[in-house]
Amino acid sequence: MRIRLLILLTVTFFFINVFAQRKNASSGTSQAEEGYIFTSLTDLKATPVKNQASTGTCWCFATTSFIESELLRMGKEEYDLSEMFIVRKNYIDRLKDNYLRLGKGNLGPGSLSHDFMRIFSEEGIVPEEIYTGLNYGSALHNHRELQDFIDAVAAVPVQRKNESDQYHKIITAILDIYLGNFPEYFTYKGITYTPISFASSLGINPSDYVEITSFTHFPFYSQGILEVPDNWTMARFYNVPLDELIEIMDYSLTNGYTVNWDGDVSERGFSHTNGVAVIPDISKILDASTTDRARFERPVIPQQSSPDVPKPGPEIKITQELRQTGYESFTTTDDHLMHVTGIVKDQNGTKYYKTKNSWGTERNKFGGYLNMSESYVRAKTIFIMVHKNAIPPSVKIKLGIS
Repeated sequence: MRIRLLILLTVTFFFINVFAQRKNASSGTSQAEEGYIFTSLTDLKATPVKNQASTGTCWCFATTSFIESELLRMGKEEYDLSEMFIVRKNYIDRLKDNYLRLGKGNLGPGSLSHDFMRIFSEEGIVPEEIYTGLNYGSALHNHRELQDFIDAVAAVPVQRKNESDQYHKIITAILDIYLGNFPEYFTYKGITYTPISFASSLGINPSDYVEITSFTHFPFYSQGILEVPDNWTMARFYNVPLDELIEIMDYSLTNGYTVNWDGDVSERGFSHTNGVAVIPDISKILDASTTDRARFERPVIPQQSSPDVPKPGPEIKITQELRQTGYESFTTTDDHLMHVTGIVKDQNGTKYYKTKNSWGTERNKFGGYLNMSESYVRAKTIFIMVHKNAIPPSVKIKLGIS
């Protein structure tokens, strides 16, 4: 215990000193002593950052942002689409799934990108101004009480083995009270739509979008199920080697297509406050030998709240085996979806992915964006969603995607 404590104190002391406060240029501080300095390599169009606030709906905010960028890529106007329209429909679908699973379904607020696409296909979508989902006197989203009611009411039909008409009316009333009445018809810019006809007017074909992962517990170039709780529909994901996952992301971004990203943000190397996500290699910093597995599990980097800022340092080289170890030891978990809109490099030439978060614009100096290093993305990606034309042709052939 004393040895472990000494190591922890040594690491903490190191980072407190290494992550020095950025000096003003006039002070004569060299660039090497400053924090991260990013240069843009690829920067694609995106709509303004939103705030999911007190909800577990990152999956919907990220995918909505992704679709809004797709519309910009297609030369269409800038749209602000309603996340809560999709979220409301998703609640209804999850309640049905929970009933059929005898109360053992996942009623939590989280889902994945394909749930957005399924609802978009079946139910359509509406503009944000038509359905804000803020029907409870709050300026920001807060689903804590709504979720409590959903959980409580969901137990009744399971116990009675019957979804009565009254039960469906109660669910509709709860969703109306918190999110607002469902818009069957609406007028937008002088044209009357239904949610289905509005979705059709956008020109988005959900079948053009594919979800891709990289794990070794099912064969590469096949489709398999990811065993994460939010994959409650048991969707199947294309599987590629890790290098090809990165190749797909790079090809996509350099050819004008953004990337919808799902992964783990629980590592200490993930600091939205500082606008970076890295996997620091503690073994190199301390000049101490250690096993790959020990190096991979929760490397230490402070979540800074002071004016001190981190600066670039050595990172762990992520292999397919290390990535699989993270998944199977549950240190890589399905935490959060975000929207990757570009590529940047730091002053050392290290590549990062510019990533649009959904935690508002005030929580860091990057206006709600952060930069994930390639090492972080290699280690902590659960899956990505891209347009099928954003996949390199050679990889598309291997996957059988036309």
